This record gives sequence, structure tokens and C-alpha cells, in this order.
Amino acid sequence: MLETSVRLLRLLSLLQARPGWSGAELADRLSVTTRTVRSDIERLRGLGYQIHSMTGTAGGYRLGAGAAVPPLLLDDDEAVAVAVGLHTAASGSVAGIEETSLRAIAKLQRMLPPRLRRRIEALRAATVSLPGRGPAIDPATLTAVAAAVRDRERLRFDYQGHDGGGGVRTVEPHRLVHTGHRWYLLAWDADRADWRTFRADRIRLRTPNGPRFTPRRPPEDVAAHIVRGVGSRAWRYQARVRLHAPLERLAEMLPPTAGLLHEDGVLETGGPSLHDLAGFLGSLGVPFTVIDPPELRDALLALADRCAAAARGEEPPDA
Repeated sequence: MLETSVRLLRLLSLLQARPGWSGAELADRLSVTTRTVRSDIERLRGLGYQIHSMTGTAGGYRLGAGAAVPPLLLDDDEAVAVAVGLHTAASGSVAGIEETSLRAIAKLQRMLPPRLRRRIEALRAATVSLPGRGPAIDPATLTAVAAAVRDRERLRFDYQGHDGGGGVRTVEPHRLVHTGHRWYLLAWDADRADWRTFRADRIRLRTPNGPRFTPRRPPEDVAAHIVRGVGSRAWRYQARVRLHAPLERLAEMLPPTAGLLHEDGVLETGGPSLHDLAGFLGSLGVPFTVIDPPELRDALLALADRCAAAARGEEPPDA
């Protein structure tokens, strides 16, 4: 017979493992009677866990989400995953969350057994985290937008575009996407009757939220839509080129902001000028073919002439 405290932890672990259990199943797993299971359920409820009882042939017990936050029961891999996530958040792109993440890491490590503390400390000591290069976003804005996505409520906010212009936008928020450096919101713009991508750090929310809406089906995969918007459509000049290299290598070398990479090696990208596009493509170090626009080929020829003249030690032809 298990000690009561150990049995409670085992019971809690089982309840967290799947949505519902019958009393007989729990009793069999714990090698106790169904009466003992009922008593243990009441003990867990007294500790702050919401456990719902279901009657009938499909009855049993289900762990609910409580208002209070009782102790979490994590296995070894889950505890390490939480610690890694907190370390990442400490150097991430959400403003003001660094100190909070460090405090949470300290609390977590105090509760862990020595074997896990050693694993996490080894990981921390061997890892160097670079500060996020993108602008930091207010966590209150991030959570408010996420809540509107969940509750299907319209948002109104002041927004500053990449060209410096501003205005009030009314949108139906669909998803938040994090590229590793920035947060973006994909939403249906009610005034423009089209899907738009917004940088979350440029959003200044107006309250209260608008009415609820019926979700629309986005035109394509959410991540692909964001990448296409950030990497090509946001720029004045857009291009499509075929990169002649293995797809795995291309996916590894190209950041999301470079544009949308298709499975056939075609990259949709963009830039502030054709000269910048030519320089970017030349810097990739892989052969490529320009699909469009034709003017990009002229920019590449001009860049090639300047590079050839520099290699010969000559003055560039357009000097």
C-alpha cells in the first residue's frame, strides 16, 4: 500500500495524463479501493485542485482548471523543458519579462531534485543567449491581443506603418506569430476588407474591444502568410528567384524575414531597391535564376560589373 502523500501525487499525475478516468480505473492503477480513491479526490480538492465528478455509465473524474495555482507535478523532461523556456524568455523580445523569468527559474530550481538541478545548470552554463534583435513588445499588449483572438473580439488600435504613417485600424484578430525576433498579428482589416499583417510592437490598443465576430478562413497557412508579408509584400520592390541548392540547406540559411521559400526552391523576397535585392541575392552564395522582375537582371549585371572592376583593381564603370 502506498503512503498517502505518495499516492496523492500518483493520483494527481494520472488525472493530468488524460481528460477523464473512471473510479475503477484509478483504483486499479493505485492498487486501492474505489472508496479510497473518493477519499483521495477530496484531499486533492482541499489542496486547491478542481476535480469534476461525472455520473452515469461514462462517469468518473476529470481535472479542471482552478482559480488558484496549486503545486505543479512535472516529470523530469517537463521540468527541464520549462527551465529551458524560462531561460529563453529571459533574453527574448517581450519587454519587462526578463526579471520575471529569472525569478521563476530560481523558484523552479529550488524545488527540483539534485539530479535535475545539475542538468539544468549544465545547460545554462554551456549556453550563451544573445539578446533579441527585434524591438521589445509590452506583455500587456501581447496578452490583450491574445485574449481578443481567443474571445473572437474586434480590436481597435493606433498603428504606425513601416513608412512612418499612422492611423486607426479596426480588425478581426486571427493569430499571433513569433518569428524569433518580432511578434506579428494576422488579422482581417475591416476597413480594407482584406487580410493584413501588423507588427505587434507598433500596436497601441484602444479600449474597450469591439463586438464579437465569426472567424474567417485565412487565405493560406498562417505562418506562410506572415513570412510572405514580412519578406516580400512589405517592400517596394518584390522578386521571385529560383535558388539552385538543396532545400534543407536553404531552409537553414534563410531567416523568416528573407521571404517565403517554396518546396521547389522558389524564393519570394523583396527589398527597398533593386540594388539591395541584387546585393542580398549575391550574398547567399548559391546559384540562382531570376524569374521576375526582368529589371532585377539589369541590377545584377550592374553589380557584377562593379565587382569585376573592383577585383581587377580598376575604377568601377559607373564611377
